[in-house]
Amino acid sequence: MKITILIITVVAATALAAFGQEGTADEVKRDAKKAGETVKDGLETAGKKTKEAAETVGEKTKETAKTVGRKTKETAETVGEKTKETAKTVHRKSKKALKKAKAETTGQQSTNQAPNTPAPTDR
Repeated sequence: MKITILIITVVAATALAAFGQEGTADEVKRDAKKAGETVKDGLETAGKKTKEAAETVGEKTKETAKTVGRKTKETAETVGEKTKETAKTVHRKSKKALKKAKAETTGQQSTNQAPNTPAPTDR
């Protein structure tokens, strides 16, 4: 009888241990599944946030490029206008200086006319 009780006790303990391990394994599976879902949700959220940030950066970059393009165009137009004005001024001053130089040259030729033949004393 003692042996029978001992065998029953051992069988019962083994059965309880086996059921306990199955319960633990199921619990581990459930916890792993929850952890996996949490990681998946976290990655989806991170992906959405990254996408939103990339779209925002893209929009800001596009706006900045348009602004830079517009400012560059305005600057180029201003430089072009200033260059044109400067060219006109230079042209006008050059014409004026040329007329003055011609007038001085013409005046000198009419007052400083020397004979082309050498004087007899110059020989």
